[in-house]
Amino acid sequence: MANQPTITGNYAGEFAGKYIASAILSANTLANNGVTILPNVKHKQTLKKVVSTGIVQNATCDFTDVGVVTLSDKILTVEDKQVNLQVCKTPFQKDWEAIQMGYSAFDQLPSNFSDFFIAKMLKDIALDTENFIWNATTGLQALLVADGSSVVTTPVAITSANVLAKLGAVVDQIPSSLYGREDLRIFVSQNVAKAYVRAVGGFGASGLGSNGYANQGNAWYTNGTALTFDGIQLFIANGLPASNMVATTIENLYFGTGLMDDANLIQTIDMQDIDGSKNCRFIARFTRGLQVGFGGDAVTYVV
Repeated sequence: MANQPTITGNYAGEFAGKYIASAILSANTLANNGVTILPNVKHKQTLKKVVSTGIVQNATCDFTDVGVVTLSDKILTVEDKQVNLQVCKTPFQKDWEAIQMGYSAFDQLPSNFSDFFIAKMLKDIALDTENFIWNATTGLQALLVADGSSVVTTPVAITSANVLAKLGAVVDQIPSSLYGREDLRIFVSQNVAKAYVRAVGGFGASGLGSNGYANQGNAWYTNGTALTFDGIQLFIANGLPASNMVATTIENLYFGTGLMDDANLIQTIDMQDIDGSKNCRFIARFTRGLQVGFGGDAVTYVV
């Protein structure tokens, strides 16, 4: 049975031309290149790992084979996902957009509602993907922990009173081979970012003086400005669970998919000419999968 959208509120006169939807968490990890994206993965892709040790030796006149090179691999597997949704046009005949639908008994779903609903579905897909990337039990952080990441001990919930110390604990465990890398990031949840902004605002806290950073108090931060800690860029990962953090390089995190465009396309099918109903179907199909490179090239803070 098709969904019957519930229309609430008062209507008087011609439709104002606006639909509203609840705000949706931004899927920023992919949008802001927080991971390495592997496109065109049909089902599985092999990630080759190379580890070499002891290859440097004192020079001689001879060729002497010294050192160990270990080759291994990991498999990134993508899974098929879909959206199937059917909406009945009847409620729109009776209310807000009756004029736009026309006077014929054979109506089309209002075009601006279709555009709105497609955009809403795309945002829902993006949100679901963001949460998939950082899922507490199967996401990138969990994969790093399972692969032997350095784990900060005795983690606690992050507040503005302890955020500087806990960020420092993460930085202290970053391997020397990663420190200074251009793509090194500390991925933080939203509440960690909020606590950090407040802590740096000062007012006698965190040793920053009465007015915080640059004597600007809590007005120091402009939303959207890049945050750094100890010279390392913070990446606000909207799907990361509260109080959690991951320090690693972008090239150590992998998101695989068939075609990136697949997650940005919604097909609409008006069923009226097919089965005589007043239903309209919205359809999306896409694939996605995750993998990490080296767990040892990461620090995780898991609450």
